[in-house]
Amino acid sequence: MTETTEPTGRPPPRRGALVPEPYRVVGRQVEVADVVTLALEPHRGQLPAFAPGQFNMLTAFGVGEVAISISSAPGGAGAVEHSIRDVGAVTHALCEARIGSVVGVRGPFGTHWGIGGIGEDTDVVVVAGGIGLAPLRGTVRDLVARRRDGGGRVYVLVGMRSPDQILFAADLEDWRRRGADVAVTVDVGAQGWQGPVGVVTSLLLDAPFEPARSVALACGPEIMMRFTTRALVDRGIDPRRIQVSLERNMQCGIGLCGHCQLGPLLVCRDGPVVSYGGVADQLLMERNR
Repeated sequence: MTETTEPTGRPPPRRGALVPEPYRVVGRQVEVADVVTLALEPHRGQLPAFAPGQFNMLTAFGVGEVAISISSAPGGAGAVEHSIRDVGAVTHALCEARIGSVVGVRGPFGTHWGIGGIGEDTDVVVVAGGIGLAPLRGTVRDLVARRRDGGGRVYVLVGMRSPDQILFAADLEDWRRRGADVAVTVDVGAQGWQGPVGVVTSLLLDAPFEPARSVALACGPEIMMRFTTRALVDRGIDPRRIQVSLERNMQCGIGLCGHCQLGPLLVCRDGPVVSYGGVADQLLMERNR
């Protein structure tokens, strides 16, 4: 049978791209009060290849489906991790999933951070706000592992709501021990908190990266990314060397339904990771409907 094509010349999506595969929950970690990390393993076959920054569509059977970024690095022991904030019916059901239970997975979908092309002498500035650290977690793990003495440095600048909302505290400490420059600020301090208090952009003032040889990755609430990208440009980083991860109402994952359209982009297909310069600089000003 001759394969038909859409008017665009793209082959039609495979039916399998819309059918969730059963994955078993093999690990469950409560990160903070409303965030749980699930380690998922395919019920059959091998784990599909993925790159940091991509996302999967996760199904809580009988409840619904939601797009969740992958929060682990490639090359793990047969499982893929997703860090999920409990904010609705589907995410609540996923957060309540226990080890041994089964969820549905479609993907991976979307673009990634593309860190394989970053030179060893390049400074990498990673700026995350809240749950936005999850899509960056696997990337930071890879970057820290690949850095060499005398090469470029990795700067991890994190903003959280409060000290009890700090995600991946063990990872942050591990990255610091392995040579990354890690700084964490909170919006509201608490008794015993001795770190900075303020918005995450305030950390950019003291981070000693070299703008001319730096790239930046940012993920978090859109208002945070608007101010962060402007601050990075003000520090001298070329806008074309800044990447952001956009989030819109992704429902199909393959660019068919159109719910995630943002200007000329279908975020699930053309994103979520896009260049700030020439792509996201104007789109970040569009209101999320």
